[in-house]
Amino acid sequence: MHKVMTLSLAIAAAIGVFIGIADVRLRAQNAGAPVGLFENHGDIGTVLHAGSVEYDAATGTYTVTGSGENMWSTADAFQFVWKKVSGDVTLTADISFLGTGGNPHRKAVLMIRQSLDADSPYADVAVHGVGMTAIQFREEKGATTQEVQANVTTAPQRVRIEKRGDYFHMLTGEGKELQLAAGSPRIPITGDFYVGIGVCSHDKDVTERAVFSHVDLETSTAAPPEKPGLYSTLEVVSIASASVERRAVYATPGRIEAPNWTRDGKWLLFNRDGRMERLPADGGQPQIIDTGIATRCNNDHVLSPDGTLLAISDMSQEEHKSIIYIVPLAGGAPRRITMNSPSYCHGWSPDGKTLAFCGERNGNYDVYTIPAAGGEETRLTTAAGIDDGPEYSPDGKYIYFNSVRTGRMQIWRMGPDGSNQEQVTSDEFNNWFAHISPDGKWMVFLSYDKDVTGHPGGTDVMLRLMALDGGKKITVLARLFGGQGTINVTSWSPDSQRLAFVSYHLLW
Repeated sequence: MHKVMTLSLAIAAAIGVFIGIADVRLRAQNAGAPVGLFENHGDIGTVLHAGSVEYDAATGTYTVTGSGENMWSTADAFQFVWKKVSGDVTLTADISFLGTGGNPHRKAVLMIRQSLDADSPYADVAVHGVGMTAIQFREEKGATTQEVQANVTTAPQRVRIEKRGDYFHMLTGEGKELQLAAGSPRIPITGDFYVGIGVCSHDKDVTERAVFSHVDLETSTAAPPEKPGLYSTLEVVSIASASVERRAVYATPGRIEAPNWTRDGKWLLFNRDGRMERLPADGGQPQIIDTGIATRCNNDHVLSPDGTLLAISDMSQEEHKSIIYIVPLAGGAPRRITMNSPSYCHGWSPDGKTLAFCGERNGNYDVYTIPAAGGEETRLTTAAGIDDGPEYSPDGKYIYFNSVRTGRMQIWRMGPDGSNQEQVTSDEFNNWFAHISPDGKWMVFLSYDKDVTGHPGGTDVMLRLMALDGGKKITVLARLFGGQGTINVTSWSPDSQRLAFVSYHLLW
């Protein structure tokens, strides 16, 4: 009897082992099988707990379980459900987490990824556990992840990621009503790549689950049938962030340009369709500022040191050449400052007494100053070509400007009377519009490729940051599709920690 029982137990154990092996094989086979719209799934990077996916064909929903310490920095760890595609692609889904608690930074994502390597270039739309939604991206293999946070305060019902050529867009909303929500990074993902959904627990010791429903995946290798529409995003970037995080404050169809930050930090100003508008610095609905007869304002405007007045450059009068006016920030009748035109205002002296501007006289663009109360203009530069974008340093010792006098546009500075003109930058880029932080420690400027002439809009540019402590170290704050209108005028926050700018997007 004992021998029979022992034999029976041995047989049962053997059967159990066989069943276990079969179960492992079955799970392995399922891991390689198509999952709804997708081809396969698996863990990316190093995870302590294997992820999985459950697909409900009746409802078309995907429940994804994922672990992983993070999807950030130079490498990722998460569960990815993917399909290999090429060309342009759009992926849309409703996303919701299962369960409460967990790490507030847990992520459920729509992702486009060059490879399945942990440090692959990618872009994703990430919905976090706390509701924050962002487009995150790694520009090249092994690079540090960056992000642009959406201009929404709670997790949207529906999100979309679009790849159009090298550009990526994030849209959010409800149902079919989706709107552009954040900037458009340029990431050279080429050939075949991976598109799909994923979950990261942001805690290596646990797993998290998210449901992806109403999933829609569209791919195309053909050119779009119609011309794209232009969209603008007003963004803010923190210079203190090690990962250079950006946040979208306002996104809209059409073109907005040249943000100013008010002295109290409460408002952002910009121009659109010839009018000046203001917007709460944390987002909201813009309001038009009354500028009287000046209804063709361009992107050259600056606030007075005390924050009560606004100098504008307007083209509504005479021969539609730009004329500088001063209006109350609260709105009111404009007071004309320059008699000669065109004149484009960029700087206001710290003592409030003088304006610095670029004027075109007899076919040459130079830097001029004029009393803020009105009077005669004074020419400060005489070099051939373009001298533009004059702005005072906060201590009033210098006027920074950009000049093409060496054959390439570079940043220069001089005394407020035009003396001691000296070059500040000297590199392979065309550098425009230097803006000095209120604390005098930093200079930000707009950089074009060396082959770009002038400062056009609708091209790839960089916002670059230079320390003014003598080291002249330059770092890249943001790469974006922009140019004219991105940062023509100063847009530093009063605490010198953030910078506002406009990026542009072409959406079909």
